[in-house]
Amino acid sequence: MSRHVDYFFAPQSPWTYLGHQRFAQLAGAAHATLRVLPVDLGRIFPLSGGLPLGQRAPQRQAYRLVDLQRFSEHLSVPLNLHPRFFPVSGDDAARLITVVDVNDGTDAAMGLTGAVLRAVWAQERNIADAQVLALLLAECGLPADRLDQARSAAIDARYQAHTQEAIDRGVFGAPTYVIDGELFWGQDRLDFVQRRLQA
Repeated sequence: MSRHVDYFFAPQSPWTYLGHQRFAQLAGAAHATLRVLPVDLGRIFPLSGGLPLGQRAPQRQAYRLVDLQRFSEHLSVPLNLHPRFFPVSGDDAARLITVVDVNDGTDAAMGLTGAVLRAVWAQERNIADAQVLALLLAECGLPADRLDQARSAAIDARYQAHTQEAIDRGVFGAPTYVIDGELFWGQDRLDFVQRRLQA
């Protein structure tokens, strides 16, 4: 019996970036089905005790950089610790991923998610820029009109619903993987995700 994973993430999250490809590979190996659920951390953090990066204590900000570097080297995933376009709004990218999921399917949405994450953390590209999003669509072989469709009220409502679902289910950070109601927070929990999928 194949497992199912609800994948909650923010498309500008470095931790989502570090885990995305590994998660996609292990989910594929387990023949797991996925729901691709980009969320608005700006709505989630105030309800869960989290703080935006700039409001965190200096020692927490410093340690974050150390940990990102460690994981980048350990996983052999290139990562710019100080990307040109960060902090950056992920809302437009999240809506675009959502509309691609609706129209082109989970695999396409996962591929676009990976492209968006790489754009921020490895390619110095601004995912809040519509021209950048249009290029990412083209690079993924997806229809250009998805960009206009992502601006619809229906897609925004779906994005807001993803975020509310995350809140209702106790998600407080990204990425979070939910299997049979159990939360696994952070790409450093992917070993546990893999074990659960193989159980």
